Amino acid sequence: MLVLVAPGQGAQKPGLLTPWLELPGVAERLAEWSAAIGMDLVHYGTEAGADEIRDTAVAQPLLVAASLVSTDALLEGRDVTAVAGAVAGHSVGELAAAATAGVLSPADTMTLVRARGRAMAEAAAVTDTGMSAVVGGEPEAVVAHLEKLGLTAANINGGGQIVAAGTAEQLGTLAEDKPDKARVIPLKVAGAFHTHHMAPAVDALAAAVEGAQVNDPVLPYVSNLDGAAVDDGRQVVQRLVNQISASVRWDLCTETFQKMGATALIEVCPGGTLTGLAKRGLPGVSTLALKTPDDLDAARELIAEHTQTA
Repeated sequence: MLVLVAPGQGAQKPGLLTPWLELPGVAERLAEWSAAIGMDLVHYGTEAGADEIRDTAVAQPLLVAASLVSTDALLEGRDVTAVAGAVAGHSVGELAAAATAGVLSPADTMTLVRARGRAMAEAAAVTDTGMSAVVGGEPEAVVAHLEKLGLTAANINGGGQIVAAGTAEQLGTLAEDKPDKARVIPLKVAGAFHTHHMAPAVDALAAAVEGAQVNDPVLPYVSNLDGAAVDDGRQVVQRLVNQISASVRWDLCTETFQKMGATALIEVCPGGTLTGLAKRGLPGVSTLALKTPDDLDAARELIAEHTQTA
């Protein structure tokens, strides 16, 4: 069984859309989305530098657009149920996964991710906050140490990685007072995502989703909240809203993939982060990171090996 996953914020890189624009229909699709959300996706995906696309209001729509374009290219018009046994996304990648599962249309997805990115950027601007990866250490001890410093374990990713989030002052203390046997790596993100600092953005997205057409997923949608496979569209959307200020439990998603009998995992563009975690957390599972159209043939070969109806 193959799992299709979409990466979260921080995975974006300058020029990530450039090679995809060579595929038929991609430029037209991006132009349509750009007009709808008031953001030039092609500019940010081809010409903009790292600092420009670090902006949360830009990074989130750009990432979801890249995920949707690369997923469409991978599927080649096939129903996703003929390719994958489950879908999931990390943080903002959950919106891309929701579109892939048929819960939201691509157009509504882009509208919602634009609203989400803006709202989270505004919430992040209120206080000087950020995030740091904590690599190594015993997970329960790391979480307890973070709580002692007033920090939140915003992403519990498995594979020995937990992401701490909080104020700049709290993160400075963490850099000096590390958990036992752990390294601390500051991350280039502009806010304490998936913490109480994002509470204002929850209300903003809740208002934005009211106009969206919502369908039940056509295949299991594995949620960041608790790793549950959700089959109700309204519940998926409610979780998308609440997840803004709740911790990402990618470790529990990984456990669900194992229980489902996953044998392969493909991470859509810009792939790399989640396949790296899968190599540690899903031993024996074949992985592939979709970065450019040059990776499509290998991805389709992997699909053929791990699905009966591909």
